[in-house]
Amino acid sequence: MGVTLDDDARQYLAAFEDTTGVDGQDCLVTTADADDERLLIVVSSGRMSEAIGPGGRTVKRYEDRVGHPVRLVEDADDPEEFVANTLAPAAVYNVTISENDDTVAYVEVADADRGVAIGTNGRTIEAARTLVDRHFGIDDVQLL
Repeated sequence: MGVTLDDDARQYLAAFEDTTGVDGQDCLVTTADADDERLLIVVSSGRMSEAIGPGGRTVKRYEDRVGHPVRLVEDADDPEEFVANTLAPAAVYNVTISENDDTVAYVEVADADRGVAIGTNGRTIEAARTLVDRHFGIDDVQLL
């Protein structure tokens, strides 16, 4: 499934790749309000630690360059694994994908991490829904 990026997202990804040396697969620009733009970058599978860098220095250098906070998500070929990655650092126990009228990913998370999986004002779960739809055609993500 191909992901179509707007000009801003393409520029953010190019800057990410230039700063970190790691390929980015997708870039999602999220805003809670006009002053709170954040970037969510999907990093090539197996390259997360390289993108973060020692002590987080590489990703911090990128944040300084673009002037926005950044959250990284590791790509995966498996939809269940990708769903779990979009909700990290929440502890995900199991992901079940149901394909009836809509395709829904049901996610079991640790009770203590429910808030982490949802995020402030639902930001994390909404970003997860957007990404899994773009990458795997999954219509919804529901926490159990």
